[in-house]
Amino acid sequence: MARATRNPRSTLQIAGHPIHPMLIPFPVVFVVTAFFCDLAFWQTGSSSWSAAALWLLGGALVFGALAALAGLTDFVGEPLVRRLTAAWYHFIGNAAAIVLTAINFYLRYANGDQAVVPEGLLISLVVVGIFLFTGWQGWEMVYRHRVGVSDEP
Repeated sequence: MARATRNPRSTLQIAGHPIHPMLIPFPVVFVVTAFFCDLAFWQTGSSSWSAAALWLLGGALVFGALAALAGLTDFVGEPLVRRLTAAWYHFIGNAAAIVLTAINFYLRYANGDQAVVPEGLLISLVVVGIFLFTGWQGWEMVYRHRVGVSDEP
């Protein structure tokens, strides 16, 4: 595959710094931490763990929406990004993760502690797995395809 004459650019940036990579750690950390809260709830039965997981999933949805908007802006605004298979995997996988997180949040909000084991725990585990895959794809875009990397002096 011929190398592009320039790196694919991030279209949403501040002073040349892409916004999307600044936002993505938040929903990932929130979902992973919610998963560990689910494990703690499973072992202890303490409602404080399920309440913490609910708040974490809510934060994941807020920051996930912000990260999704930033990522979608880059995806739509830069044709070189849309040509990358890794970008499509990253986009579709993260969209699925946000939908599953919204379902997980709703089930817990509507049903309380009863929604944690096994449904909430399994959904959290699946989303953590999706984030491992989509994170790999995201770094594939940065390290191999240099998306958002400025080679200019």
